[in-house]
Amino acid sequence: MGRTQLQDAVPMTLGQEFGAYAATLAEDEQRLAEVRPLLYELGLGGTAIGTGLNARPGYRERAVEELGRLTGIPALRSAPDLVEATQDVGVFVHLSGVLKRVAVKLSKICNDLRLLSSGPQAGLGEINLPARQAGSSIMPGKVNPVIPEAVNQIAFEVIGYDVTVTLAAEGGQLQLNAFEPVIHRSLGAGLDHLTAGVTVLTEHCVRGITANRERLARTVAASTGLVTALAPALGHETACALVLEAHHTGRPALDLVRERELLTEAELDRLTSPAALTGLSAAGAA
Repeated sequence: MGRTQLQDAVPMTLGQEFGAYAATLAEDEQRLAEVRPLLYELGLGGTAIGTGLNARPGYRERAVEELGRLTGIPALRSAPDLVEATQDVGVFVHLSGVLKRVAVKLSKICNDLRLLSSGPQAGLGEINLPARQAGSSIMPGKVNPVIPEAVNQIAFEVIGYDVTVTLAAEGGQLQLNAFEPVIHRSLGAGLDHLTAGVTVLTEHCVRGITANRERLARTVAASTGLVTALAPALGHETACALVLEAHHTGRPALDLVRERELLTEAELDRLTSPAALTGLSAAGAA
C-alpha cells in the first residue's frame, strides 16, 4: 500500500516505490553535472584583488593551459572578470546546495527503508534489509537498520556543512573572502562522506533488499484503500460508508461489497486487478 501522512492511500508496486527513489537521485546527477562547468572557471593571474598586478604577461593563459594538462580537464578556463572571481564564492554555495539536496533526499529514502523494514513482527515489515550486525546486548536476535542510520548521520553532517559554507560565503568583505579554507574543508568532507555513504548503502544494503511478498499481499487485501478504486462505481457516499464500517468491524471492505452484492465478482476483479490499481499493464504490474 502506498501511504500519505502514514495512512493507507492506494496500492502501488514496489517497483514504482523504488523506481521513484532512482528517479529522484537521477535528478541530482543532473544538478551535479550542471555545477561542474562552473567549477572549471579559474581566477589565476588576478594576484591580490583581481587586477593582475605583478603577474607576468601570458601567465594567466599558460597557467590555465598547464592545469588543464595536469588534471586532464581541458575545459578549465580563465574567469572573464578576475576581480569578481577573486571575491565571489557563489560557485561553492551552489555546489554546497546541491550536496545538501542530495543529502536530504538520501536521508528521506533511508527513513523510508527503516520504516518499510520495521518490525519484524510489530512494524510494517514489507521489505527485509540485509542483517549486518547484532543490534543489542540485551535483546537477543535484534537486528537494527545500521546502514541507513549511518547514511542518515552523514546527511545531517552535510546539511551542517552547508550552513557553514553559507555563513562563510556571506562573511566575505570587499575584494577577498578570507573564509575559503573552511568552505573548502566543508565541501571536501561532505563530498568524501557522501561518496562513502552512497557506496556503503548500495553495496551493503540496497543490493540485498528482499520483498516480504506474503505480508505485502495481506496488507493490500485488508486495506480499505482498495475502496478508492471502487468509488467511481459505487459512489462516494457508499464508498465512505463501507470504509467506516470496515474500520469499525475489522472486516475487509471487499467482503462487505460481496455480502451486499454491490458489485459482481467480475466487476470486482476488473476494478481491483493489479493493472487497474497501479496504472501498469498486467505484465508490468505482476
